[in-house]
Amino acid sequence: MSGLHRDRRGYEPAITERHILSTFTHDSDAGTTGDSSKTVIADAAALTAPHLTPSFAELGVREEIVRALHEQGIERTFAIQELTLPLALSGSDLIGQARTGMGKTFGFGVPLLHRVSTGAAPLDGTPRALVVVPTRELCIQVTKDLTSASKYVPAGTAENPRTIRVQAIYGGRPYEEQTSALSAGVDVIVGTPGRLLDLSSQGHLVLTGVGVAVLDEADEMLDLGFLPDIEKLLSRVPEQRQTMLFSATMPGPIITLSRTFLRQPTHVRAEETDSKAVHDRTKQFVFRAHSLDKLELVARVLQARDRGAAMIFTRTKRQADQLTKDLDERGFSVRPIHGDLNQVAREKALKAFRSGKVDILVATDVAARGIDIDDVTHVINYHCPDDENTYVHRVGRTGRAGRTGIAITLVDWEDSERWKSISAALSIGIPEPVETYSTSEHLFEDLNIPRDATGRVSIPARAASNTSSTETATGDAPAAPAKAKKPAGRKRQRTRGAKRAPDSPETSPSASGEKSDAPRRRRRRRSGASSENASPQSGSTAASPTAEQ
Repeated sequence: MSGLHRDRRGYEPAITERHILSTFTHDSDAGTTGDSSKTVIADAAALTAPHLTPSFAELGVREEIVRALHEQGIERTFAIQELTLPLALSGSDLIGQARTGMGKTFGFGVPLLHRVSTGAAPLDGTPRALVVVPTRELCIQVTKDLTSASKYVPAGTAENPRTIRVQAIYGGRPYEEQTSALSAGVDVIVGTPGRLLDLSSQGHLVLTGVGVAVLDEADEMLDLGFLPDIEKLLSRVPEQRQTMLFSATMPGPIITLSRTFLRQPTHVRAEETDSKAVHDRTKQFVFRAHSLDKLELVARVLQARDRGAAMIFTRTKRQADQLTKDLDERGFSVRPIHGDLNQVAREKALKAFRSGKVDILVATDVAARGIDIDDVTHVINYHCPDDENTYVHRVGRTGRAGRTGIAITLVDWEDSERWKSISAALSIGIPEPVETYSTSEHLFEDLNIPRDATGRVSIPARAASNTSSTETATGDAPAAPAKAKKPAGRKRQRTRGAKRAPDSPETSPSASGEKSDAPRRRRRRRSGASSENASPQSGSTAASPTAEQ
């Protein structure tokens, strides 16, 4: 794998025969991308267990990138990286296909950074690479990954040295901070189609210097209707460029897209020998559940002994909000994430989920794209996915990067036919899910749920702590007397020897009959509370409490 050999079709990785299921050219196959295209299908199982995969250094990646990856604990390549890096480093166009969580980001990110930093064009602050992604969350994640991998890669000039600058461009954030970053100079742009087009049309984003273009999660961009925007963006990028397209699934429209924008690409697929679309390390459970019992069932599943972070998928935004509310009332630490939330709220939810402050995320399909968290142990399909591609993307949130995971799908009676189609397409082998309730014995056994688990849990310690601190801030002991002192003070000011004061309040400070008492008596007389010739008794009554004060 450390070398390349060239044939009349272009570059091809020097892979041993036992690692390749097939390498061929074709003209009419469903996976074709042109007369000279070729497909490389690798046995991912063979690429992991039987042999030691090559390191990034062995594949020729520059030392600064290797060093940054090493600090993250990343030494050797995954299957998709092992196959794509030799092609991508050479500048060839390619289509990279692998299941979610198999390392597609570094599959294009590492060669992108390598080529940008070693290219002939100087890094003068004009964008040299463009990565287009479908969602804001994925934009943030990819930017973070590329930034961490490039933190030692030099750029700039001898007079003004710096490292590679990677900038995220996406909607929901002020234009000013993004235009300011572009004005300061950026080497790699990661963005969503809409905001990229806006800034390009306004003249803030210059794409004429881009030499590497990447379409990540291309199938999702097609599903979201971004194809016209992608065509406009790529039309503004020089034709002499390297284009890489990465995704977990490859529906027909993706092939059409590749014919339009890629030049004789190599289609690389890293997959299991039986073409499974879901990781072998992910245990899949499918239950036929009643809609009225789903919440109770999920509440018990969330109490499984080995559960870490969990993601629950709903079909609609409203369902996500309602399920979040229901689980929160039952004592779970949960947040929603969907398209109706503003960007700040979505980022806060993801930050809380990544940090562990919240261990359950209720999401819709689109919002969940780009959530790259390795320690998600459970994925729950609260509603049956619409198709097999949606199922693959949902379940791909767990069992990532060599870890194990559990995927649970709840199928309503009305979704029976839809599930049969998904099961058949992915060879799951469970066309008829077993009928399951929140009290079913097999549910507790299969998912390692404690026998005494109920539909509610006690408030987590962190939530109780937050509640206590809130109560202390708003109703602690010092606050109550502070409120009581004011009426007590007013009472002392308005009474004289525990007797009711005259209608007009007095504030006489002295008990010695100072001259200051006279104006107060005059004010009292002007108010009409007594006649000008007040009786001595009434005057003594007024003077007595003054003396006490």
